Amino acid sequence: MRMDYYLSQLLYRYQCVTVPGFGAFLTEIRSAHLDETTNTFYPPKKIIAFNANIKNNDGLLTQHVAMSEKINYNQASELVDDFVTLWKSLLKSNDPVVIKNVGKIVLNVEGSMVFEPYEGLNYLTDSFGLSSFVSPPVKREVLKEQAVVFETKAPIKITPETRNKSNNNWLKYAAVFALGISFAAYFGNQWYESKIEEDRLAVEKSVQQKVEQKIQEATFFIQNPLPSVTMTYADKKQNYHIVAGAFREERNAEKLLSILTNLGFNAKKIAPNKFGLHQVLYGSYSTAEDAHSARENIIKTHSKDAWILVQELQ
Repeated sequence: MRMDYYLSQLLYRYQCVTVPGFGAFLTEIRSAHLDETTNTFYPPKKIIAFNANIKNNDGLLTQHVAMSEKINYNQASELVDDFVTLWKSLLKSNDPVVIKNVGKIVLNVEGSMVFEPYEGLNYLTDSFGLSSFVSPPVKREVLKEQAVVFETKAPIKITPETRNKSNNNWLKYAAVFALGISFAAYFGNQWYESKIEEDRLAVEKSVQQKVEQKIQEATFFIQNPLPSVTMTYADKKQNYHIVAGAFREERNAEKLLSILTNLGFNAKKIAPNKFGLHQVLYGSYSTAEDAHSARENIIKTHSKDAWILVQELQ
């Protein structure tokens, strides 16, 4: 039996795996961290520890061995006990107990178990595919020192600019002149727009007065009035029909027509269609809404096979 293999499988899924009568292997998640001495980044990992004081059988390891070896629980328990006896005898002989992919257990001078975990395997499934890597340090201080040296070697000196006073006076006068032209243009434009608006209002007022005068002077009189018109509306076309049946023999269509008429339907028979079938209608309607409403009522009370035909009848 491969006890190390079964322990390794369980450590992926559980935080505590107890070996009855020997001790318990515990796991703890350690977050990602940086080793500043080597500039190495490590991903999150499950750390394995061992506690020799937890020896009670929780059934986890024994049940897993029984299912894997396809044996009953008692036989699996005996196999686990045999491994515990072997491990204890190795420790009494001062030989280490090496569990592959889990770690190594030895006895110290005081007779206590010391566990050394195996670091080559990460039992945290969330970190699958992640590995440690080394990143070179960022050289911030070196760049700063170079910048300081550059500033000391190439200082920048600002010298005051000499200006000609005569040129300054000329620029002042030019600025005042330009400002005056701007004010004159602005107020001139305002006066021009105001004048145009006054003229437009005066023209509109004159035109309105003339229109009102013409309306007052006009007299309307119709010598030969038109006769009153009476409008008559033709009935709306009934192009929506509910079909009760279609027959190859006309006598069968006549028979269904008689039955529907006796039942109170406004039934009728129409001309044969392009397939030569004589169609009998429950009735015809002007709108699709009326036809659908009538069809639903016919389906509930008479026939589920009724269907709607949209056609302009001659």
